[in-house]
Amino acid sequence: MVLSAGVGTPSSSRVLADLLAEEAVNALAASGVPLEPVVIELRALFADIAAAFTGPTSPRLRAALDQVAAADALIVVTPVFAGSFSGMFKAFFDLLAPTALTNTPMIIGATGGTLRHALVLEYALRPLFSYLRAAVVPTTVFATSSDWASAHSSQALHERARRAAADLAQAMRGATVLAAS
Repeated sequence: MVLSAGVGTPSSSRVLADLLAEEAVNALAASGVPLEPVVIELRALFADIAAAFTGPTSPRLRAALDQVAAADALIVVTPVFAGSFSGMFKAFFDLLAPTALTNTPMIIGATGGTLRHALVLEYALRPLFSYLRAAVVPTTVFATSSDWASAHSSQALHERARRAAADLAQAMRGATVLAAS
């Protein structure tokens, strides 16, 4: 399951989410585990997310929340706004039960204008998903506009994405072994 909180079209967050999903598919295929990622664009659910705090949850939003809660693994990417994740991103996860992501293997990623915000993954996203008891992989991926600008930068970004995907594949193999026990 891939969740993108990008606000533009095209969104650099969605581009990063797609890159992470592609690398995860490749890493899992190498392990003999086929994966067909499902993508949820939070931008399309923004009004539903906002309305859920004052009224009933729409069927469309309920379906997205249920899909995320039932996912075998998650890849989540948010743009950085004011030094943290986007409000839409946080609001979506506020609507999940606190145990909905327990032990779910997860890659966290973020996009921002400069590397000054790269630690948002460690001081904002990782604690959020720790609270939700998800199993966030060690390798996180932050991308800036310069990561897409040159072949060298793009190559480094792809390498980080491959490392995160390998971590996810390993975590999923571990989860499968535990589930079979």
